[in-house]
Amino acid sequence: MQLDVFQPKSNSSLPLAAQLRPKSLDEFFGQVTIRTQLEKLISHPRHVIFWGPPGTGKTTLAHLMAAELNKDFEVFSAVTSGIPELKKIISGIIDKRKELHKETILFIDEIHRFNKSQQDALLPYLENGDFLFMGATTEYPQTSLNKALLSRVSLIELKKLDPKDLKEILNRGLHELKRPDLKVFIDNLSELSNGDARFCLNQLSVLASYKTEDLQNKEKILKEIFQYARQYDKNSNRHYDVISAFIKSVRGSDPEAALLYLAIMLDGGEDPEFIARRLMILASEDIGLANSQALQVTTNTHYVTKQIGMPEARISLAQATIYLCLSPKSNSAYLAINEALQFVAENPTIEVPAHLSNTSPEKKNYLYPHDFNGHWVDQEYLPHMKAVKFYHPTTQGSEKALLDQFMQFTGRKK
Repeated sequence: MQLDVFQPKSNSSLPLAAQLRPKSLDEFFGQVTIRTQLEKLISHPRHVIFWGPPGTGKTTLAHLMAAELNKDFEVFSAVTSGIPELKKIISGIIDKRKELHKETILFIDEIHRFNKSQQDALLPYLENGDFLFMGATTEYPQTSLNKALLSRVSLIELKKLDPKDLKEILNRGLHELKRPDLKVFIDNLSELSNGDARFCLNQLSVLASYKTEDLQNKEKILKEIFQYARQYDKNSNRHYDVISAFIKSVRGSDPEAALLYLAIMLDGGEDPEFIARRLMILASEDIGLANSQALQVTTNTHYVTKQIGMPEARISLAQATIYLCLSPKSNSAYLAINEALQFVAENPTIEVPAHLSNTSPEKKNYLYPHDFNGHWVDQEYLPHMKAVKFYHPTTQGSEKALLDQFMQFTGRKK
């Protein structure tokens, strides 16, 4: 949907993004994939939460839905207010409905800022249909919102805006600012704004503060206004995507990629102890017995990180990351415990053999391995059941040496 004639707003004291806020869905650019969902929301109103990166239109859509549905619109920010203020607003909404028979949309911005118990305060009102609820969040709903709230709402995901959509928005901005000389920056702004329309328009406003004659050095100006444009929110999808890429790069033995993602996390303010904990998990899950020193290295790294903090901890984190990348890989321990847990879950209570018991009279039949040559004796340790095998060794790194040694002193064959 596109607007045939764009009429700029007159209030120039507002930020440019606010001046250009669409008045109808025809003016709303991007998010083509959710158009059908929006149409259904208009024809069949329901509680909904819009979620996605900053500057993708979540708050704007809530305003547009209120206009399309012809309902009163109450805005509440979970950043600046708490439950007492929220209950006061809700009380007013309920009174209005009783007296004027007027339905209201309650829009809560940054809903993830409410803790789980605060979110629970909404539940009875949503259940009773006292108002139509809309929310917005930049965080992944499944981890930032409680299940009781999620069960009562629909989720609509907004994506980063495409550069072509940002160009359309920027052209409107040029019209509003009456600065056609800034058109040469549109391609750069649309590519460097990471799909964030608000940020994109803010940078256009910054450019508008330059006189035309001061815009000659284009590269220098872009570098100035975009030096802090990198986006990394440790509570958003970006957090999960980067740590996922980091883990997979270490698992795939690619130190260059792993160091890149490590740098992205550190630059974005990620908790270094979180990274250190992930490295410890990696050491057991993906390297395991192929290099048993990996767990010790990462344990030491976690200790050092906790003791000295940033920026020095970056060196230890890099050392551990490279060490894990260069280590041989084995997930045999990871697979073994998973298989054992699955076996236990799928079977009735497994009884301990009497000779291994601490209470059975037959414990006298237990053979103490240290009393035998090589500190090993052939003895049954599994309960009386069908043969099971959880551990499937690999020949990676030191795991092969351990296995060879095991075969030698037990006399077993591979």
